[in-house]
Amino acid sequence: MAGLSFRSVAAAVLVVVPPMVAAQPASTYPDRPVRVVNPSSPGGGADVISRIVMQEVSKSLGQTFIIDNRPGAANIIATEIAAKAPPDGYTLLIAATGTFVTNPLLYAKLPYSINDFETISIVADAPFILSVHPSVPARTVKELIGYAKAQDGKLTFASFGRGSSSHLAGELFQSVTGTKLVHVPYKGAAPGMADLVAGQITMAFDSGLSSIPHVNAKRIRPLGVAAPQRLPSLLDVPTLAEAGLGTFDAGTWYGVMAPARTSKPIIDRLHGAIVKALALPDVTKKINDLGTAVIGNSPAEFSAQIARESERWAAVVKQAGLKPE
Repeated sequence: MAGLSFRSVAAAVLVVVPPMVAAQPASTYPDRPVRVVNPSSPGGGADVISRIVMQEVSKSLGQTFIIDNRPGAANIIATEIAAKAPPDGYTLLIAATGTFVTNPLLYAKLPYSINDFETISIVADAPFILSVHPSVPARTVKELIGYAKAQDGKLTFASFGRGSSSHLAGELFQSVTGTKLVHVPYKGAAPGMADLVAGQITMAFDSGLSSIPHVNAKRIRPLGVAAPQRLPSLLDVPTLAEAGLGTFDAGTWYGVMAPARTSKPIIDRLHGAIVKALALPDVTKKINDLGTAVIGNSPAEFSAQIARESERWAAVVKQAGLKPE
């Protein structure tokens, strides 16, 4: 990613959380710094993408947008903080697929729900890349399926946690292909990718942010992209649909939300600034270079996507026999 390092991006905004004060009229919004609660660690997917976008939103609205990283507990810590914030537009949440799609399917009790938030926009979508260690003889998805069946349940796949989107992608792959794999959950994407690179794991579904540097260095071999279109940064890698798996969309999106009852004028103002930022060629390139695609949809489209994906992944969870904890 030319001209941009994870360290420089992560350091671009000082993480200092201002005290909450009374909300101002929407016509003057924002007239003080805006806190953006982020469930990702510095340098993680949600962190890097949100900083790229919020730097431009800050310029557009003439106010500082402060990234407040609160990682841990499958996004629950950050989401609960934002859910309890005043609905004045001065606390926002960076949400990912797990926050409102997979978590409600896998946790019997959560300290938040979708009703605690107003959707604003999905800023980017990060489809998973199915990659294998170079020692695996398969060079296509079809060959991998045949190899997995011949190994009779011995191949392993990494995920960044039980019930995570990468875990469910692996379960969907087994269901669609009739293969049996051994799921190995990790505490995040980085340790799983490290073991894949080291050859301790056979395969993984992971985002371009984690995968592409290793693909470029030929430490792992990409076989397919779980998206409707090929990634601009990996144009020679077919989609899983092209590889014969039908509609196989899996990955994670990153979106911006505000606490429920935040006024519509403020939501509209934020939405306009986000869409404007995403339309900038430099922003589009930076996001594409991470193996992600710019979205910028409407609040209604955002809500509809959550409902649609919740229904689809509920069927996968049921078939896999995963029970809420």
